[in-house]
Amino acid sequence: MLMGLVFLFAVLEIVVFTVFLHHPFLLSWHIISFCFHILIPSYVLQSVKMPEIQLGAHTVRSHGVKVARAHMHDWLILLLLIVIDVILNVIEPFHRFVGEDMMTDLEYPLKDNTVPFWAVPIIAIILPFSVILVYYFIRRDVYDLHHAILGLLFSVLITGVITDAIKDAVGRPRPDFFWRCFPDGKGVFDPVTKDVVCTGLQSVIKEGHKSFPSGHTSWSFAGLGFLALYLSGKIRVFDRRGHVAKLCIVFLPLLFAALVGISRVDDYWHHWQDVFAGGLLGITVSSFCYLQFFPPPYDVEGWGPHAYFQMLAESQNGNPSNGINGQNVQQSELESVYVESQRGRELSRANTHDSSPILDGMNDGRRY
Repeated sequence: MLMGLVFLFAVLEIVVFTVFLHHPFLLSWHIISFCFHILIPSYVLQSVKMPEIQLGAHTVRSHGVKVARAHMHDWLILLLLIVIDVILNVIEPFHRFVGEDMMTDLEYPLKDNTVPFWAVPIIAIILPFSVILVYYFIRRDVYDLHHAILGLLFSVLITGVITDAIKDAVGRPRPDFFWRCFPDGKGVFDPVTKDVVCTGLQSVIKEGHKSFPSGHTSWSFAGLGFLALYLSGKIRVFDRRGHVAKLCIVFLPLLFAALVGISRVDDYWHHWQDVFAGGLLGITVSSFCYLQFFPPPYDVEGWGPHAYFQMLAESQNGNPSNGINGQNVQQSELESVYVESQRGRELSRANTHDSSPILDGMNDGRRY
């Protein structure tokens, strides 16, 4: 897992240097990078210990098609979300009334994006997917791979649909709306309604009515927020041992998402309220989508997806369902999961008396 974390930070550095090449954020990132390379690895090596589980029986080749087929309706819903989002970007947003006296807060200069549009899918999807893929090659668990990818895509696409729907419905002008509406700098207003009579390009004006909420920010927090939850479960951040270095690793994607949001205000493409709402929307949707497929990160079973533990329980009971878990699970795998989870549960009971129903059932079966 340490290799995956190092890979994550290496990719983050490449993306940051590419996106924020001429931005003051780069100095802050150098400081963060130094702290990560010097301080975090030593803590991680001492405190991060993943369960020693042999997952060779659950690869993409052996179980991938069956797992994906069982969730075919979920993949179809993803395609539907993509179509809906495309439609929301094509239709014309609501053109809110903008009077001459309202232009005071809308006359900021029209600037290029520090984080271009093409970089958002890389930040929100490709980057988390890379970490998930590295974890798969380490653990060989197709259940984790499939559900992590599905949860990530749902998080980003649901956030995208909600964001674009609100953008079109609200139609709030961007801070640089004046220069989008009047590229020559000469304001023209209707003599009766006092509303703006824009003379700029229609596509530029259309984009000027999509300020609330920030799409860059919501997408970034949806993807990187999901990644933060995914990492917190894998490295057991909430194991009650008090290793702050683990929190630093989890906060790293959130910091990057926050920098993306700040860049939207600095570029005068969004008001601060747009960024705040976008970040809140993204992190909320990512939390729901993560918990749909994984236990909470503080749970004893927080390192694996629900489907994996369900498969273990069905395999022990000899009652596989949906044709997915028909193959026998290796006894060594069951033993490893049982022993490691027993240790975690004993630690939890010493503090909050938490327990795992599935593993309790396994324990009772072994006793009797």
